[in-house]
This record gives sequence, C-alpha cells and structure tokens, in this order.
Amino acid sequence: MSNLNNGSINNNYRILTEQINLKSNELDIKSTNEIVKIFSEADKEPQKAVENSIPEIVKAIDEITVRLKSNGRLFYIGTGTSGRLGVLDASECPPTFCTNPDLVQGIIAGGIPSLTRSSESLEDVSEISIADLKSRCFSNRDVLIGITSSGRTPYVIGALDYSKSINALTISISSVPESDSALNNDIDIRLITGPEILAGSTRLKAGTATKMVLNIISTSVMIKLGKVYGNRMIDLSISNDKLFDRAIGILLDIGSVEKETAVQLLKKTNGSVKLSLLIALTGMDVFKARQLLNNSKGNLRTALISAKSD
Repeated sequence: MSNLNNGSINNNYRILTEQINLKSNELDIKSTNEIVKIFSEADKEPQKAVENSIPEIVKAIDEITVRLKSNGRLFYIGTGTSGRLGVLDASECPPTFCTNPDLVQGIIAGGIPSLTRSSESLEDVSEISIADLKSRCFSNRDVLIGITSSGRTPYVIGALDYSKSINALTISISSVPESDSALNNDIDIRLITGPEILAGSTRLKAGTATKMVLNIISTSVMIKLGKVYGNRMIDLSISNDKLFDRAIGILLDIGSVEKETAVQLLKKTNGSVKLSLLIALTGMDVFKARQLLNNSKGNLRTALISAKSD
C-alpha cells in the first residue's frame, strides 16, 4: 500500500510504457479480426525501435566480445517478463553454441520459481539484485545487461549501480526515453516502442523488441567468438537426432565429404563439427588439427588461413 501513499502510481501514468494507446481504444468490444489487425500493425514498431538503436547495439556487441575474450562473462538481469527474456536467451547459448553454462547467465528476481510464478514484490528491492550478483562472483571483468522496460525497476537499477561502481561493463535496455528515466550505464539501449495495446503490458511490444535485441547481441557475440562459419553453427552441441543431422549436413555442405565420412569424422572428434570441418578441408590428422585450432583461438577461418600459409 506504500505506493498509494507516496503517489508513485500517479507518476507511473506519465511513463511512456504506461500511457494509453489510442489505436486500441474500446479493444474489448472489437471483433477478433479487428483485434488481430491492431496487434499486427503494432508489432511493426519493435522492428523500428531496434533499427533506431543500431549504433548502441553495435557498441554493446563489440565491447561484450572484448570482455568475453578476456575471460569475462555476460549476465542479464531483470524482473518479470524482462527477467524471463534474459534467462531464455542465456539458456539457449549452451545448446546453440556449445558454450559453458557459466559464460552467459540470466538472473531473474526470485530465481527459478519466478520463471512460472509472479514475484512482483521483489522488483522494489534493489539490495536483492546486488546479493544475486555477488552470489555469482560478479566482477569487473564481467558484463551486466540490465533489462527494465519502464527504466524504473529498483531491482535492476540497484544491479546497474553496483555493476558501474566496480567498473564492470554496464548496459541497460529500456523502452522509455531518457527524460522518463536516466540509467547508470556505459551503453544505453533505448527501444522506444510507444504505449502498449494493453496499457502497461510490456510483455507485448517492449518485450518483443527486447527479445529481438537479445537475439542480435548474443548471436553476434558468438559469431565474433568464432562459433559460426559462414552462416552455420559449427559449435553446436549434438544432443539429439535433429542436431546430429544438422551436423552431418554442415560437413556435407562445407566439408564436401560423403555422409559415411562425415559420421566417421564426428566419431573421431567426439562430435566436434568445427574440428571435423578442419580435418575435412585440410586433410590433417586429429592431433594436428586440434593443435592448429587451439593456436587459432578456436576460429576455424583463422585456422584455415594458417593451414594454407604453412
């Protein structure tokens, strides 16, 4: 009830993400067709918001890559939808890029239970986020991306302030202009998607734009870490039949080998598509290829250039 006493609820209506979307007035009496058309038209706005933030996104990718190459880690932190989006993106990195689960981590207020149950009361406690970071030994080598659509979530603001105070790379993602909320950061990504179709429901346009940016950031960083060759995932984790077939397809397409040879290569390399490709393209034995790949810091293209120059 404290919010009622200090007037913060009234102030919230001035925040862009809490304003009324005039295009969805009387939504409850519209036909299904009209509702879907309103959503379809509104969902063009997240793409525009992302496009308008390209310079900041590029800077974030380049600086995150530098930190991760120096043994740093990437953390997302948020509450509610923002926290879930961060956890989702982090959890997809190990199976997609065969990363250590510690490299990219998602932190949500309330922990794992908050992925399926509401924990809004924790949003207002900044000290909890600092404790959550400290429990993971967050340091100045690491990167924090604080996600808060409103730009006013104390849990995220506390984490950003702490991250900045220890000289970690600090990035914020929000959906309000700086005039609504100034954030303590090194890189400020503002995804201005405007009022939501359902007033205040930032799991809609703001959430969509955030998911798009997280996809771009994590994928681009992994490309720069050498986990992609051309447009293929060469560090994927072969954990099921679909991924095994994908690995075989990559070896057939890029390595120009027969299926039986591709299977044998994967067996020799313990399922490493990248190492198998290097062997297929150079004719090296496993030991020499692995040594060259290590010397090339895991970058297949660099390894291939080195092999040609030898």
